[in-house]
Amino acid sequence: MSSTPSTVGRAFEAALYADTDAALDTGASLLAADPASDAELARRGEEFVAAAWRRGWQPADVVRIVRRELAEVHERLVSELVLAEAGRDPRPRGARWAAQLDALGTSRAAGAGAGPGTGTPPPRTDRFSYATAVLELYRLLLRLPSLEPLDAHVPRTEAHGSTSAAAPKDTRMLTRIRALLAKAEATGFPEEAEALSAKAQELMARHSIDEALLAARTHAGDAPGAWRIGVDAPYETAKAVLLDAVAGANRCRAVWNEALGFSTVVGFEPDLEAVELLYTSLLVQATAAMTKAEAAQRAGGRKRTKSFRQSFLAAYAHRIGDRLAAVADAAEGQVTAAEGELLPVLAARDVAVADEAERMFPDTVTTRMRGVHDAAGWEEGSAAADRARVNARTPLRRP
Repeated sequence: MSSTPSTVGRAFEAALYADTDAALDTGASLLAADPASDAELARRGEEFVAAAWRRGWQPADVVRIVRRELAEVHERLVSELVLAEAGRDPRPRGARWAAQLDALGTSRAAGAGAGPGTGTPPPRTDRFSYATAVLELYRLLLRLPSLEPLDAHVPRTEAHGSTSAAAPKDTRMLTRIRALLAKAEATGFPEEAEALSAKAQELMARHSIDEALLAARTHAGDAPGAWRIGVDAPYETAKAVLLDAVAGANRCRAVWNEALGFSTVVGFEPDLEAVELLYTSLLVQATAAMTKAEAAQRAGGRKRTKSFRQSFLAAYAHRIGDRLAAVADAAEGQVTAAEGELLPVLAARDVAVADEAERMFPDTVTTRMRGVHDAAGWEEGSAAADRARVNARTPLRRP
């Protein structure tokens, strides 16, 4: 004797496997008419989130793709589901995963606090609209593709629920770096910004070197990992090129997924932290410089154009890449005798990063930037990149 499908099951059959608005309306009508289905609807949503984890997604990835493809209401709904499912997730996930959940929890505390995980529709939302939003979200979650898993190298201490003795020091160092970069981005005085950025980059370099030497001396057996960093529209190609340049200067490899709006950066933990911080700061500085240059162009009678902005950011990324590469080449001869043991350590880490990137991404292709044809935008972007402070960082590469 076959059982009768639940309201949620019938709504899913009607709405999740078809792309039409009519199918969505049918499913939403079924759910709206049956408040008793809310608990099952929430449980099924958490199952979709758990399935995303099995396909290689992480909390920030899921929230970012929902923000990219849907609307704010869907972002609130998926945040609730992620946090609800996290409480039932038995796997050791590592510090970065926990930080992503903490960030979501902070955002939720400042928001409405309603959604599938609570069984309560958001304020001023009727049941039909709420059910429609939930089904739209579940459609997206159901169709997420598989990604390269990033948690294959969770440190042994994290996997057992503890942290290393160096963790508090690392946290203070990164907090100081973030504060310096925030001040550099906020100041209106170029000289002050350069000094602050130089100090932050010096700290990043020392942090990376100290971690590499500590791992070698203690035979820690650490391995490269990978982080996903969002590369958002507009002008995402230029932004991906900028991230690639920063990654290369910090002994990392970046692989851009244009369709899903992120780059996967492969490297050792302190270098990954440096890449994310420096890329974010340079992107802020590039955007501010672009806005200022565009205002000057408009004051001269030129209209605001997409081609100017595209060309500006493309030139900025290209020029920063050249400068970072030149600094990296020059830095090979700057290692002091006291740090001579660092060269073979970094050479071994470079090989490990290259091997891990090849393992994760055996098939990659190159891409070219399109729509870069505004001469004024290119010149202004190149000039802005020349003004950016990049050479205080001493990225040492293999000999």
